[in-house]
Amino acid sequence: MQTQPSPDAILRTGLAFWASKTLLSAIELGLFTELANGPAGLDELRARLGLHERSARDFLDALVALGFLRRAEGRYANTPETDLFLDRNKPSYVGGILEMANARLYPFWDGLTEALLTGLPQNETKHGGPNLFDTLYADPARLKQFLAAMTGISRGANLAIARQFPWQDRRSFVDVGTAQGDLAAQVALANPHLRGSGFDLPEVRPIFEDYMRANGLADRVGFVAGNFFDDDLPAADVVMMGHILHDWDLPTKRMLIGKAYAALPEGGALIVYESIIDDDRSRNAFGLLMSLNMLIETPGGFDYTGADCQGWMREAGFRRTYTEHLVGPDSMVVGIK
Repeated sequence: MQTQPSPDAILRTGLAFWASKTLLSAIELGLFTELANGPAGLDELRARLGLHERSARDFLDALVALGFLRRAEGRYANTPETDLFLDRNKPSYVGGILEMANARLYPFWDGLTEALLTGLPQNETKHGGPNLFDTLYADPARLKQFLAAMTGISRGANLAIARQFPWQDRRSFVDVGTAQGDLAAQVALANPHLRGSGFDLPEVRPIFEDYMRANGLADRVGFVAGNFFDDDLPAADVVMMGHILHDWDLPTKRMLIGKAYAALPEGGALIVYESIIDDDRSRNAFGLLMSLNMLIETPGGFDYTGADCQGWMREAGFRRTYTEHLVGPDSMVVGIK
């Protein structure tokens, strides 16, 4: 018997911003950080967060219904997931990227239709302001927050790369566009025989070096200041680029892959990872939506399939390439020189 078409999925997706903004507001208010201290009742949370009495109960119960809070005997508590990942005081906090989404991306995505019609970014540059990276790198506090946010969103993939790639025959690596340095740190922690470096703009150095000291890696993982548009990449057995290529147009992607090729010895490897779109372009919705986010944020950036990236690597001279899933929507594309 044929089932009747239902509008349920259409309505859920069309109104998904209701649930999204409810979660983002909870993070902005510090709700999950407050509840990390223990369960609390409605009146207590209202007072601690400054919530108006009209909406506080609906707000908290909506988070229960969405699976982000638990409620027992009138007291609210974090779930194991929100306690681990949305408490600002824990190193596992991933809310930084969601704070940025709330403050920046949520209003900018209102311009998606215009972006689809014009091909133009919808962020600060739309009204003549500086681009995202210029804004971030000009403010040390904001830069530190952004780099920590990138660590949060990348941690699972970083751990997977540290485990899955065959590091045993390698001796050195460089993480290009290293940010806070979590990829470099996880690779070094899982592979004590390796020495490595993080390559990024000079403003990143103190944040990176603090992170290496906190992980006990200051003697094995150093920082190299540079600009990958102007400078050669440091030589190493393995060059890594995480969440880098999708920021740029195709000529820049090819240029960066070419620079990586030049930095490697014969048999060296380039690891590119981010939310690689499946080759059929029909399953990794997150990767496809991330590519739309690049439309919102950049003049020419876009996400791509594993087959696309392997093709660019072969054009640069890599003799063997493959794509391997990491975790969630993230995969790595590997090229062997």
